[in-house]
Amino acid sequence: MEEELVKKITALEQKIDEMYKITMAAKKMFIWSLVLSLLFFVIPLIILMFILPSMLDTMTSAYSELL
Repeated sequence: MEEELVKKITALEQKIDEMYKITMAAKKMFIWSLVLSLLFFVIPLIILMFILPSMLDTMTSAYSELL
């Protein structure tokens, strides 16, 4: 009877260890997806905030003679 319990407990410990590894892998993937979304979406938006006014000024100055 005790041997069965020991086997079941060791099997449960192995399963818990596997779940921990899977959870840590999912956590790392979530963090990297967050970092990549910041790099490819948020940072270009911030850069665009600074570049867009000068671009619009350049474009409108070219057409100001027509107005």
